[in-house]
Amino acid sequence: MSWDVGRPPRADGKNFLVTGGNAGIGYFVAEQLAGAGATVVLACRDPGKAEAARVAIRARLPGADVRQIRLDLADPASVEACAGALRLDGLDRLDAVVCNAGVLLDRPPRRETAAGHELMFATNHLGHFALVSHLAPLLAAAPASRVVTTGSFTAKSESLDLADPQSTRDYRPKRTYVRSKLAQMLFGFELDRRLRAVGASAVSVVAHPGGALDSLTPSRPPVRVRTAGERLRGLPAALLLQGKEAAAWPAVRAVLDPDVHGGELYGPRVFGFRGRPVLEPVRGDLADTTLAARLWDLTAGLTGLDPIPGFTRP
Repeated sequence: MSWDVGRPPRADGKNFLVTGGNAGIGYFVAEQLAGAGATVVLACRDPGKAEAARVAIRARLPGADVRQIRLDLADPASVEACAGALRLDGLDRLDAVVCNAGVLLDRPPRRETAAGHELMFATNHLGHFALVSHLAPLLAAAPASRVVTTGSFTAKSESLDLADPQSTRDYRPKRTYVRSKLAQMLFGFELDRRLRAVGASAVSVVAHPGGALDSLTPSRPPVRVRTAGERLRGLPAALLLQGKEAAAWPAVRAVLDPDVHGGELYGPRVFGFRGRPVLEPVRGDLADTTLAARLWDLTAGLTGLDPIPGFTRP
């Protein structure tokens, strides 16, 4: 099916949560889902930035139901509190969660969370694994919910060493980031296999944004304002890359397209870098079911959690 990025299906009455929905690609995922009529919850570490994003979305979409909730994916207590706060906010179900938030460090030294985990691995992978575990009952309460994991096309070029998944021996910031995104994507695929095995109605889908640049991204005050000079400097890159508004399309399709199936991967059409979102083949380490199962067991051990029981409890 050809997907019209300008006219996605309506989602009135549905509830979606977007991690990191206050900026970047996550902001545009939230904006586009709100434009489809859904209630969108921005799960963000900084309440001030979340409020700025809410204001920006409502400025473009008057009357949009956009809410915010605090979430620090690197803090297990904050992750658990997020699920409880959703119930207090009156949400009795979630139709989708978009696991989008992430942290990318650009220089050493290696940083750890209070729990002793490498920061990028903890935020991008462990935090989302824990979040889905805590949100599982709300997702199970919806008739056909979706867990959408936002990975990275760079993950296809990296491998994961389960003997040292948190890069204690060979830490390099960008490589460690890519490994954390590979782990996140493997989780998305393994989650779907385990949901199918227990007959759950929920599905798990993986998406990646391609190559996204701020200079190609339209302004959304007060979240961000693009200058004319920045726009001109970014024009040559538009032949291969795209802005973050377009980079949100694969995740939005993974949430809204009725023809999407669990275990699928969506990314930009043109070499995986830019363009409308299309179904991509799952290859290499991403298709390694043994690696994914071993990573799941390791992650469950590190977090003390398992998402599956929450999807199957009556």
